[in-house]
Amino acid sequence: MGGDGLVPGSARLHLIDGLPLLRPDEQVFEAMIKGWRNQQLTRNLLPGYVGDQERTVRAFTRHADAMPWQWTPQHVDEWSADLRAVHGCVRSTLRNYHGSVRQFCDFLTNPAYGWSDECLRYFGTHPVQVVHDWNAATHADEAEGEPERRAFTRPELEAFFDHADEEVLRVRGKGRKGWLPAFRDAALFKTAYAYGLRRNETRMLDLTDFGRNPEGREFGEYGTLLVRYGKAKKGSPPKRRSVLTVWHWTPGTIGRTPGRCATASRTHPASVRGRTGNAWTASPGRRPSRRPGSPWSMGGPVGRGHMPERRARPDHASLPAMSRTAPAGGGPARRVRTERAEGRRCC
Repeated sequence: MGGDGLVPGSARLHLIDGLPLLRPDEQVFEAMIKGWRNQQLTRNLLPGYVGDQERTVRAFTRHADAMPWQWTPQHVDEWSADLRAVHGCVRSTLRNYHGSVRQFCDFLTNPAYGWSDECLRYFGTHPVQVVHDWNAATHADEAEGEPERRAFTRPELEAFFDHADEEVLRVRGKGRKGWLPAFRDAALFKTAYAYGLRRNETRMLDLTDFGRNPEGREFGEYGTLLVRYGKAKKGSPPKRRSVLTVWHWTPGTIGRTPGRCATASRTHPASVRGRTGNAWTASPGRRPSRRPGSPWSMGGPVGRGHMPERRARPDHASLPAMSRTAPAGGGPARRVRTERAEGRRCC
C-alpha cells in the first residue's frame, strides 16, 4: 500500500479525478488492464503468466463485443460454446480461460480498488462477477489428458533412441557440420528420460547440478541430480528437488556431452571415442536392448541390473580417411589413411 493509502491497481492510481476523458470506454478499460497487471506483478506472478491472463481477457472482450461493466453470464456461455465447438479447445484450456476472466472480475468488483465507483461515475453501471460455479469448467480429475495420448511403449522408446543415435552417425558420415547438435539432442533426450524431467527442467540443466550418491557409488559423480528449475507455485520461485540415478547407462550418457567432446573433435574424430570403442554412442550403447535375453524382452525393470551391450555400429574413426590421391599399391597416401584409421595419426 502506497503513502496515500492506495493499493497497487487502484482506479485512482490510473485515472485522474476531475479530468474528462476523450474516449471513456477505451481509456477506462485500458486503465483496468494496467491496474490488474500491476496487482498481479505485486503478487510475484511471472510476467509471462500475467501476459497470458491479459490476452485471455482481451479475447473475451472482443468476442462479447462489450466492456467489463456490460458483461453478463450469457456472454461467458456463448464464448465457452464457441471455444469448444468452433476452436476445439480442450477441457484444461477452457478451465484456464474461465479462471482468467473470473480473476479479472474479482479484481474489478473488489471495493479496495475502487473500479466499481469509477464505472458508476462514468457509465452509470458497474462490473459484476460473470463466471460462477454453474457456468464454468471445474477441475474434477487430476488427469485431464485426452485418451488418445498415451505413453511410449518400450519398443517405441528403443526405436526413438536408436534414431537419435543413428542421426549422429549419419550426419558425421556425410562430413557435414551439425553432428554436435545431433549428439547434444540425443544426450538430452536420454537425460530427460532417465530422470523424468520436464521440458524447462531439462533446458536449464547444468553439469554442476550432478553430484555423488553415497549409497550409489557405482554411478561416480553422477549419482544424483539437483533440479533447480522445477515447477513453481503461484508467486513462488522454482521448486528444487533431487533425483537419484538408477540406470547404469546414465553416467556415460552425461559424461560424454557435446560440450566436453567439442574441443577434442577438432583434432581427430578418434579422440572423442569412448572406452568401449563406440564413437558417439558409447554410453547409450549400454541402454536396454530389445534383443532376446535383455530386460526388455524378459519384462524386467527398466534400468536395473546388467544392461547388455548393443550391437556394434560403424565408427567414423574406423572408416578410411579421404585423400585427394589414391595411388595403387602401398604408397604414402595409403599408409596415411591406415594410420588415421587406427588413430595413430591426426593430420
